[in-house]
Amino acid sequence: MLNITSDIQSLTTFRRSSGDFMKLLRKTKRPVVLTVHGKAAAVVQDAEAYQRLLDIAARADAEEGIRQGLDDVARGRTLPAREAFDEIRRKHGISR
Repeated sequence: MLNITSDIQSLTTFRRSSGDFMKLLRKTKRPVVLTVHGKAAAVVQDAEAYQRLLDIAARADAEEGIRQGLDDVARGRTLPAREAFDEIRRKHGISR
């Protein structure tokens, strides 16, 4: 949950106290929204927290791929492996 008193700051404030913000980012692992003229312009966060976010997104993407594959099987949108490989060979001009 976003804390508007500490997680939204102006870019000017961030520039003036970037060292303090870096300590806060490392300690809390929470992103900070930076604003320009009162509008969100950027989000900064600790590198470790960002990597964790990337890992979660990659897992979610893999899980969605699996879900779609299982849905294809359930709806009969599949081919036997031999037919699939034959189709790939024809499409790409690959001989056996």
